[in-house]
Amino acid sequence: MRRATSNAYNKLIKLAFEEQKLMFNNSSIISVSPDVMGGTPVFAGTRVPVQTLLDYLKAGESINDFLDGFPTVTREQVIAFLEEAGNNLVSMVA
Repeated sequence: MRRATSNAYNKLIKLAFEEQKLMFNNSSIISVSPDVMGGTPVFAGTRVPVQTLLDYLKAGESINDFLDGFPTVTREQVIAFLEEAGNNLVSMVA
């Protein structure tokens, strides 16, 4: 059940990014710069694309698995990203 929920949540977040051009204005969570990973949205202060987290979740991996693979990203960044993405998604459909 948890995998189905995380997959559904991941699809909604991805849809919000791709279809609705969800942007994190003045975000300390996400950084977008042409000088870092060619402008790919990354976790601030890292070169880790946000899409990598979404790919992990889509594959049914845990946040801990992601953090083990990308130690430059903090748990706080991941949680803040998911909370902000969820809040933005809710406000878009409300």
